[in-house]
Amino acid sequence: MATALPWFVEQYKEKDPEYFALLEGSLSGAVNTQRLDARTRYLILLALDVLKGAAEGVKVLSRQAREAGASEEEIREAIRLAYFVNSMDLIKTAVNAF
Repeated sequence: MATALPWFVEQYKEKDPEYFALLEGSLSGAVNTQRLDARTRYLILLALDVLKGAAEGVKVLSRQAREAGASEEEIREAIRLAYFVNSMDLIKTAVNAF
């Protein structure tokens, strides 16, 4: 199952077809994994969009993860992993207060 490009990338198809072709080639090559199944790929992308604070991406990717077979618990775990990664710098920096 190939991952669709974000809507804002698709807009370049009409606005700048030459640039779209470059984007489509590089982005599709990066996101359409060979070894990771779709469920795993969407869970990783979901966690990354959580880290970026990309609310719309989180909505879309959580839906896609569910459609690829991810459970609610797997989605919760992916979000918790994002929190873990994001909190480490804060915890490391805060220890300098003591």
